[in-house]
Amino acid sequence: MKPSQALALKRDLIGSIVARYPTTNLRVFGSALHGRDREGSDLDLLVDALPSATLIDLSGLHLELEDLLGVPVHLLTPGDLSSKFRGEVLAEARPV
Repeated sequence: MKPSQALALKRDLIGSIVARYPTTNLRVFGSALHGRDREGSDLDLLVDALPSATLIDLSGLHLELEDLLGVPVHLLTPGDLSSKFRGEVLAEARPV
């Protein structure tokens, strides 16, 4: 299944998972957003970590999303993005 299809099918469940973690503003970017994804592609997601979030929280969210969606997930925070393309990603990213 393409990541964009998995995202569309399980959007409501994604929201309930994200709500259990100290994060906000889940967004999609990259190939799944632009309809250029294919089977085997990863799903590029961006999330804002709240001040209380730990690496364990972000790792747990990442693993739960991969389990739910059945596709590789690349979960990043804005600070993880290279300054070379951070502005472009932040401008294109859309809420899940």
